[in-house]
Order: sequence, then C-alpha cells, then structure tokens
Amino acid sequence: MNERGITRAVFFDVDFTLIYPGPRFQATGYHDFCARHGIEVDQSRFERAVADAASGLNAGDDIYDPQLYVDYTRRIIEGMGGRGPAIERVAREIYDEWAACDHFTMYEDVPDVLRELHASGLKIGLISNSHRCLSSFEAHFELRGLFTVALSSVEHGYMKPHRSIFEAALRAAGVEASEAVMVGDSLTHDVDGARRLGMRGVLVARSGPVEAPADVPVIQSLRELPGLL
Repeated sequence: MNERGITRAVFFDVDFTLIYPGPRFQATGYHDFCARHGIEVDQSRFERAVADAASGLNAGDDIYDPQLYVDYTRRIIEGMGGRGPAIERVAREIYDEWAACDHFTMYEDVPDVLRELHASGLKIGLISNSHRCLSSFEAHFELRGLFTVALSSVEHGYMKPHRSIFEAALRAAGVEASEAVMVGDSLTHDVDGARRLGMRGVLVARSGPVEAPADVPVIQSLRELPGLL
C-alpha cells in the first residue's frame, strides 16, 4: 500500500471499527427505552428497521447536526412498529446515551494492533462522526498515549465524508494525504471520503466479505492491517 509514498499515519473510525454497541442499543435496549414511555415495539423487526433507516445518514450537506441521528433513531423505532408523540423524546434519549462508553465493547483485536502500530513509529489518529468525547473514549478503553490526533465531527463541525474533517486531521498529524491511510467500516464515509483527498483506504468488514473497488483492501480483522502498511 505504499507505492505512492511511505505510510506515516493511520487514521481510524471509531464506532463499528474499534468498538461495538452492547444490548442497550440492540433490539432489547430499544424495547426497554420505548416501554418506559408506553411505546410498544416488535423486537424481531429491529435488524430490518436499522437497515431501512440507514439511508437517512447519507442525506444532508455533511454539517454535523444531532437531529440527523435523532431522526435516524426515530425511523428505527417506527420501523419496529412504534407509534405516538413520545417517539421523538425516546429517540433523543437513545442519541444522548450513545455518547457513553459504558455501553460499548472494544473488539478484541484492537488494543494489540493499535499498540503494534504505535510501537512501529506510525502516527495514529481517530476521525469519528460520533458525538462521543474522544478523550473519554481513550481513558475508558485504556488507550491513552496512542493517538496523535482525535477529531470528532461534533467538534469539527463537518462529518465524514466531507473533505475538511480529513484535512484537519492531516494537518494535526503533520502528514500529507499520500502518507496517510484511513481505516473504517463505511465505504461511503470513511474510505471514499479519504480517497477523494488522496489518502488510501482500508474497509473493515467484520461480518464477512463485501463489495469494494478493486484497489481498496477489505479486512475482517485489524490483525490483517499491519501487513498492508
């Protein structure tokens, strides 16, 4: 992956790349959130509701707006059969709690790979569309000292795939686009956004192979990443 120059920095998406949500943000969690407000939902419809709601995250002009994620969550609830005026309040509660690291688990391959990359002299950064505090993320998962850059869209103002959030991360790391790799689970937000700027991209597909451009490596575990760099 270094035919266009030596790799000096690797940037990572956070949610579903480094960490994944626990039961609070799965079907049972949505059921419990809704039940507290008297809303009935069908847990068996959760996966389909998530898939149907996902297209809404690609709408807009890439300016960070909490309402985008509240609306996404509301569509999931509605897709599970939820009805009533309290849906907006429930969606806001779920959005607010998404920022809490306690509800997430780190993929088992992540700590070792991050420490290996750091020890090799690479600069490591985070670029996240989440509103989670990245300092809290580093402390909670005992990753302090590994990251040169930690940039979230709620702080920056623009979300991936907008070029400015990648540009800001590159400036903070002191590297050129051709010297950097972006690693994430979204082809649209992570990989394509970075590639348009001249960075290289690696797509993380933990659930199995997915379609991607021929020149985009697809990995199922971060343990495959060092060999690509």
